[in-house]
Amino acid sequence: MPQTPPEAVSSSSGSSFRNILKTIGPGILVACAAIGGSHLVWSTRAGADYGWSLVGLILLANLLKLPFFLYGQTYTAATGESLLAGYLRQGRIYVWVFLAINILTGIINIAGVAMISGALMSGYGISGVSVSNLTLFVLVICALLIVLGHYRVLDGVSKVVIIVLTFSTIIAVSLAFKKPVETIPGFVPSSPYTWASFAFLISLLGWMPAPVDLSAWPSPWIFSREKQTGHKASLLETKIDFFLGYGMAVLLAVLFLSLGALVMHGTGEHFSDSGLAFSKQLVNLYAGHIGEWSRPIILTAAFVTMFSTTLTCVDGYPRSLAACCSLLGNLSEKRFHSIHRIWILLSVIISALIVQFLIKNLIQLLTFAAVVSFVTSPILAWINFKVMRSDFVPVEHRPGKWLSFISWAGLTFFVLMTLGYIYSFFQASV
Repeated sequence: MPQTPPEAVSSSSGSSFRNILKTIGPGILVACAAIGGSHLVWSTRAGADYGWSLVGLILLANLLKLPFFLYGQTYTAATGESLLAGYLRQGRIYVWVFLAINILTGIINIAGVAMISGALMSGYGISGVSVSNLTLFVLVICALLIVLGHYRVLDGVSKVVIIVLTFSTIIAVSLAFKKPVETIPGFVPSSPYTWASFAFLISLLGWMPAPVDLSAWPSPWIFSREKQTGHKASLLETKIDFFLGYGMAVLLAVLFLSLGALVMHGTGEHFSDSGLAFSKQLVNLYAGHIGEWSRPIILTAAFVTMFSTTLTCVDGYPRSLAACCSLLGNLSEKRFHSIHRIWILLSVIISALIVQFLIKNLIQLLTFAAVVSFVTSPILAWINFKVMRSDFVPVEHRPGKWLSFISWAGLTFFVLMTLGYIYSFFQASV
């Protein structure tokens, strides 16, 4: 995969505040991609349906996935090459596996987040235009912005979105605590820890905080950030960027669950499977507690959040696919950019066809996408761990005792949960 030439950036041994600011970007972009579907949809539904019961599971999932996302950035900082280049060092088969999984998950996930964006866009009173057509419009705009604006557009949009959404969500949750809702008489909370609820748990965890395949995205973004700022980030600066983005994603996951638990749990109201109805309910969660005056602001914040997630996915998945093709074919940087545009075009076209002709139910599409992301996570997580422990990584940068322990615990958890999902699926089919 094309990388930044050493002469194009300036390396710094220190980690001054100015250099940290120059480094921050790739981690925020991953957080921006994560906060979309997993937080606005699954975290909020988890709180609405099960109250506070799933806070522990959400925090556990974020902890167990942390090493595999961290490896995506630290490998690049430690070796100077992309994570996918590390895959290739282990054997071409690993790149082919990543390519196959990303073709499947990428197109489905792009269609899912774009459909949420289209549903939210309909909240602006656009009449006579279906959610599927609005989704197509979102996909086309995202593709054009990526092709014409490149990394600078992604970087600028993501930082603004994260700040606006974080503050508005904190305000909404704070006000919801002060004005608790009344539960319906005789309400008995249901437990999420049953076989009947297992499919929901897998959907929640599949995108919590994001699919593991997103761990390969920061590598090319790190190179793009270096070209943009002229600064080659140190390993410490890269970790600061990672933990800042990852920490915000974890915080917002808990906040969205809190909002669902405080406003909807026990009221007898449930989120609709319809994209249009769901988007209205989501905005009502905020406006009902902050005030009606905030409705257009909240709608815009939610839409921009999902739009930026779609924008990030339209860049990230095709970029990873193009990187795989470049590595397998040993192609030049010029060829990489051409292949990247081709994958953007193909991803947008196929995603639009899925929304237009195959899927009309938003939650059905998101559930399928999240489940596929989760059941493939053990494979990619194991490869990331293998790459990070390879001889090419300096000994001092390989996973230590605690990081290795969490990695093995995460792999075990992913495998057991995947087996549990397969069992529950066949149980429900009997």
